[in-house]
Amino acid sequence: MRIVVKIGTSTLAYATGQLNIRRVEELCKTMSDIRNAGHELILVSSGAIGMGVGKLGLRTRPRDIPTKQAAAAVGQCELMYTYDKLFNEYNHTVAQVLLTGEDVHSEQRSRNMRNTIFRLLELGALPVINENDTVATDEVGVENTIGENDTLSAIVAAAVHADLLILLSDIDGLYDGDPHRDPAAHLIPTVPCLDEHIMALGGGSGSALGTGGMATKLKAARIVTEAGCEMVIANGAKPALLYDIVAGKPVGTRFLAKEA
Repeated sequence: MRIVVKIGTSTLAYATGQLNIRRVEELCKTMSDIRNAGHELILVSSGAIGMGVGKLGLRTRPRDIPTKQAAAAVGQCELMYTYDKLFNEYNHTVAQVLLTGEDVHSEQRSRNMRNTIFRLLELGALPVINENDTVATDEVGVENTIGENDTLSAIVAAAVHADLLILLSDIDGLYDGDPHRDPAAHLIPTVPCLDEHIMALGGGSGSALGTGGMATKLKAARIVTEAGCEMVIANGAKPALLYDIVAGKPVGTRFLAKEA
């Protein structure tokens, strides 16, 4: 099975912007084990700007583009150093793939991106994908760009014909209300169809360090399910849940692929 795993900034790092070492170690160990079982894995990792904020000692996530780019440049190095070190402990080689809006919207560049990822998988490498926030001023939260990695992970999953996209976040899944404000809100275990009622459950942006919210996750679900790929939203606080998700067990919210 070909699986894309997306991990958000709020799952990777503490509110300070510093890396959650124990969680990232568990993530890499679990993904390595799933890779050993014969599955193809692609990791879409947020966190470059958030980790750069911590590394540079900034108090909050920057709003101006030059500082965002500077934080991304520092944080991306920290991210890849961490992934390379941890995955290497389990004899897996990682490959950095940084994408911009042009890379996914241009037919030729999108084809090049797919070919590179396919070849990396054939060679046994584990692609680690992020948006290239450092070089493109229109790629960091400005209109008409990707802007966040929920959508990027969905575009990648659809492009490489993945069987499953897993979004690891700081929430257990899709609820019929806001669980932060309504204690009576219930988790929706399965979404067979993305109708207007389901799409209306999308909220605003997420944590202070990240950019995604439930609205972007539902947008991602629409992209992948229409491409014949299932998607699961689950809490990334316990990466070992990936075992159950891959096995098809009820974890988080599973969005069923649209039948051809």
